[in-house]
Amino acid sequence: MRKLQLPDSAALIAEGRRNAPSAERNLAPILAVLAEALPDSGAALEIASGTGQHIAAFGERFPHIRWQPSDGNPANLGSIAAWCEGQANILPPQVLDACKTGWAQAWRRDHRALTSIHLTNLLHLISTPEAETLLEEVAQALAPEGVFCLYGPFKRGGALVSEGDRAFDASLRAQDPAIGYKDIEWVQERLRSAGLQTIELIEMPADNLMLLARRPLSA
Repeated sequence: MRKLQLPDSAALIAEGRRNAPSAERNLAPILAVLAEALPDSGAALEIASGTGQHIAAFGERFPHIRWQPSDGNPANLGSIAAWCEGQANILPPQVLDACKTGWAQAWRRDHRALTSIHLTNLLHLISTPEAETLLEEVAQALAPEGVFCLYGPFKRGGALVSEGDRAFDASLRAQDPAIGYKDIEWVQERLRSAGLQTIELIEMPADNLMLLARRPLSA
């Protein structure tokens, strides 16, 4: 993976924190699940950190885990850095295209093995081929017994479960026919094919789901 030349942390923080209301709404239930699912220590990667609200809260709630924020859009790094300012267990944010083949191999070569990977509200915003690549790479990036924590809206058995989901999925596909809700059974099958085992599928507020999947010790 090519090393990116990033702005220094002071420049990033100066850009200021952005706020996403949806990140505030789903933070508490996500933290409740992570409190039961995460190891006491280790190295964690958040894919698509966005504004940085979630990973700042993760770092505060789980201080013995070393957190790495990342995002595919360099413009988001300033907000992420600003939210995480002063937290010693959160590393500077990195640019990471998690839909690009090969990043997991580079990560395992250049960084600490990942005991957890976190992804919130992204799969419905990318195409099916991109989602497939992302899930395969996540499985490769995890250390044995590492856990993948995936949160978001999904189809169930090929169907959307609420009127709100149907309207949102339709609006996404109107913008780009290649994106939209993914079926949770398809996600589980892709993870199984990549070597992960589902630990738990948890109902979350607003008809969302949290999928926890683990890389077996023998993998």
